[in-house]
Amino acid sequence: MTTTSTTPPDAGDSEAPATVWPTFRDAPAAVKTLLVGVFINRLGGFLNIFLVLYLTSLGHSSGRATFALGAYGAGTVIGVLIGGSLSARLGPRNTTAVSMAGSSVLIASLLYLDNYWVLISMVVLAGLAGQMFRPASATLLSELTAENRQVMIFAMYRFGLNLGAMAAPLVGFGLYHLDHQRYDLLFWGEAVIALAFAALAWVTLPGAGGPRAKHQDLPAGDPAAADPADKITPSTGPDASGSYAAVLRDRRYLAYLVATLIHTAVYAQYLSTLPLDVEKAGLEIFWYTAAVSLNGFLVIAFELVLTRVTQNWSSRLSIGLAFGLLGSGVALYGLPMGPAVIVIGTLVWTLGEILGGPAIFSYPAVISPPRLKSHYLGSFHFSFGLGSALGPVAGGWLFATLGHSFWFVMGGASLVATVLAVASLRTPEERPAA
Repeated sequence: MTTTSTTPPDAGDSEAPATVWPTFRDAPAAVKTLLVGVFINRLGGFLNIFLVLYLTSLGHSSGRATFALGAYGAGTVIGVLIGGSLSARLGPRNTTAVSMAGSSVLIASLLYLDNYWVLISMVVLAGLAGQMFRPASATLLSELTAENRQVMIFAMYRFGLNLGAMAAPLVGFGLYHLDHQRYDLLFWGEAVIALAFAALAWVTLPGAGGPRAKHQDLPAGDPAAADPADKITPSTGPDASGSYAAVLRDRRYLAYLVATLIHTAVYAQYLSTLPLDVEKAGLEIFWYTAAVSLNGFLVIAFELVLTRVTQNWSSRLSIGLAFGLLGSGVALYGLPMGPAVIVIGTLVWTLGEILGGPAIFSYPAVISPPRLKSHYLGSFHFSFGLGSALGPVAGGWLFATLGHSFWFVMGGASLVATVLAVASLRTPEERPAA
């Protein structure tokens, strides 16, 4: 593959601004599979929601149940790193199939384990296996999409994640009650969903080292189809090279990863610390749930649509706005707590998420050397997952120490992340050598 031949099948004018339907319509079957698969996978993500309840129903203490949830989170963080390496060596199809099939078996096995520590081991492995496909899917999405449609395709990726995350608790709750408040149907349901995704990936995704799916449907006389350099995918398969050591040598990208970790840790506070502060202020929890619901609705309703405009912005503008508006929003929570503060603060950082979320996710794919794409994406998802895991812990400790003024500290941390991110960003033309 060359870095200049990026025209997808039947794409028309490759310079035309990317819009939602044409981007999806012109995408290869493999891309459609991944976009649908991401939604299906997220829709079946009941385990982290119901794991604590399941363990307490078995007679384990709340402390042990919470520890299991932390162990699951640790497994997911490790899984994306392993997934980045496996994607480079086995190819996205094999990695996705192994990830989802392994996750299916491990999730179903939890119903039949009595020993707590054996169960914890399986929980860690289930978290690990379930996240290995993420770098693989993101790598393939990027490789099979024209450069001028990278932000749009990752906006679709995020749309699937967000829509699935919103629906997952409802589906899980429905299965739980359909099974007369037992967990067998719920866990088996998630296992079947994962296995279905594995089968779909195996049948429809291109194998490692095979023809690029973006060209496989082109007419024989098309110049792109005749380009021998495009007959392989250099970031995957037996000819792939590179490792995470090469990523660590890219200091500007390391700075972006640190900024992402801080940004994600601050972002996590709306789920972990904000409800504690709302409760401490004596406010009705309704205002918190209303703000969270408003965030989910606005992101799903407007992010994909507005990406038609924001994809044309520079990375510094879109990512800088996303990071900066998050800091502004959480700093607003530091004002005397009330319904208006909760809603306005949430609206401010939600605007940042809508304007910059797709660019944040697509940036590693856009600037990575072709042979290191899966490693760049794996390290990004690792930073994102680590921030999500550490944020509630660090935030809870700071809130217990500082009280309500904790939000100004979070705003300051977000300011540091914003400066670090903007300073680290580069254009695709400045991508490092492989």
